[in-house]
Amino acid sequence: MTDYAQADPAAPVRADIVLPCLDEAEALPRVLARVPEGWRAIVVDNGSTDGSAAIARSLGATVVHEPRRGFGSACHAGLLAAEAEYVCFCDCDGSLDPGLLTGFVRRVAEGRCDLLLGRRRPTTRGAWPPHARAGNFALSRMVRRRTGLRLHDLGPMRAVRRETLLALGLTDRRSGYPLEMVVRASDAGLRVAETDVPYAPRTGRSKVTGTWRGTWHAVRDMREVLRQPEYPTPRSISAEATR
Repeated sequence: MTDYAQADPAAPVRADIVLPCLDEAEALPRVLARVPEGWRAIVVDNGSTDGSAAIARSLGATVVHEPRRGFGSACHAGLLAAEAEYVCFCDCDGSLDPGLLTGFVRRVAEGRCDLLLGRRRPTTRGAWPPHARAGNFALSRMVRRRTGLRLHDLGPMRAVRRETLLALGLTDRRSGYPLEMVVRASDAGLRVAETDVPYAPRTGRSKVTGTWRGTWHAVRDMREVLRQPEYPTPRSISAEATR
């Protein structure tokens, strides 16, 4: 059954949304227009040359500049800049609807899970290239062997409590960051779940999954994460997992 994690409008929630950005000037207006009312959009500019930072700032977003290239570097810089109790992550290429994140945060706030991921469901044939799907499928199987989690996607749309994520001590600053988040959460005994989200064709070409080579580099980074030994559970996480 399709579950787009819609929120109950009678019980609003608040969060900061981290939007890693590298040359997304064309998509930013549409993405920022979908940010839930009262939420803060943190656009992390990772070296754009198309004026993305200026556009984001003009549209009311908080702009953070992260000079170290890498998806993980941008995500973590946004996490450190976040201040709300809940933090969400979403690509800012127009492929995902940040408005759906209200439902994500609702589920975390209600204690139904600790980390909620968006399982991408393509809206058109060309939204998710075959090589990107193949890489994601392979990684999902490796994650299942490593953690026991029966996930179908390791997509970029997700929600979690900010302090919970900071306590995990993520160290990857490349393409392995989203996977490391899942693996460390699992090792800490946190409840990781996924929910369907519509996945539309992105605006422009992906820096990671737009090519076979980019996909391979991402898979390589994630394999390195999976080769690491089980992470020790921080005391703060242990207490939260047993509440």
